[in-house]
Amino acid sequence: QAQLVESGGGLAQARGSLKLSCAASVRTFTTYHMGWFLQAPTTEREFVARINRSGDYTYYADSVKGRFTISRDNAKNTVNLQMNSPKPEDTAVYYCAAEFWTTRWGALTTRGAFRSWGQGTQVTVSS
Repeated sequence: QAQLVESGGGLAQARGSLKLSCAASVRTFTTYHMGWFLQAPTTEREFVARINRSGDYTYYADSVKGRFTISRDNAKNTVNLQMNSPKPEDTAVYYCAAEFWTTRWGALTTRGAFRSWGQGTQVTVSS
């Protein structure tokens, strides 16, 4: 399993921007598809975005499509989430997740599909 550490959370202004990063400690980063999830208080952990192991394909939740961008740097073992025009309802703890590439790509939208998780980073968006 991968060891993941998120960074970059904090306070953001609505209609501003914030960038989250996740550093992965793994033998071969390119064997993992990566994802971002969020969890607000008293809610279930929700899918935000995912990126395949080579960075060629991405997929987003409808709620963030057009505002957030997931990317990865395989030379640095990092995956990023660029949050543009955040909204107060985006306030949550954001988690980085990793899953081995053999997992079916289309299944990677649920918490149970990922076996490696970071500790989370808090994002608070003020209006």
